[in-house]
Amino acid sequence: MKKSSENIISLKNINKIFPLEVGGEQQVLFNINFTVKSGEFVAIMGPSGSGKSTCMNIIGALDTPTSGQYELYGTDVTTMSPDELAIARNEYIGFVFQQFNLLPKRTVLDNVMLPLMYRGLPMHERVERAREMLKLVGLEKFESYLPTQLSGGMKQRVAIARALAGNPKLILADEPTGALDSKMGHDILQFFKKLNKEFGITIVMITHEFDIAKYANRLIHIRDGKINYDGKIPKSDAKL
Repeated sequence: MKKSSENIISLKNINKIFPLEVGGEQQVLFNINFTVKSGEFVAIMGPSGSGKSTCMNIIGALDTPTSGQYELYGTDVTTMSPDELAIARNEYIGFVFQQFNLLPKRTVLDNVMLPLMYRGLPMHERVERAREMLKLVGLEKFESYLPTQLSGGMKQRVAIARALAGNPKLILADEPTGALDSKMGHDILQFFKKLNKEFGITIVMITHEFDIAKYANRLIHIRDGKINYDGKIPKSDAKL
């Protein structure tokens, strides 16, 4: 995949329709159009059922649109096979999920090394890179711990270290503070801001809370499957 475009993400007339079990179908995205440039910190916000999670799945190459074009680094991923999509996810996107998605019986170090294993890197390179990322998130002393021995905030930092291990230019964070208390959530969001500002990592964060979205520099608001706001963070969410 070529990194030839200033736009890391480009969605053009994206529609998504799901078949219903009882027959018929339901459209959840309607002509979604937006781009995300390298170095942006964007929040995609909307209420439950708005279509933001479906949009996230398309951005993360976890799903494909019914129609329209999605370009990642200037390459149309809507034409990729499942195997090609898996490679794109592993090489170009770092994922951070609400429930951390850590392997409970593997050590912190093992969890951070996981995406590197799928790339076939030698063990010593995996260990070295994973330790660098644990140091970056302040958890270098916990590499031999199991996730069950960590606090929620520490688990999320491990998840961030894992997302960064593959040296992605894009981090896709799905409700990253949803399982954390307000203080831990603030700390994680501040760390995202640091990654964005100091390291130039592009961050796309999915949330349903305006107080979370305010940590980003740009807000895309989705309602009923359509974008009804795209711009700088407003002073309040009253008009969204």
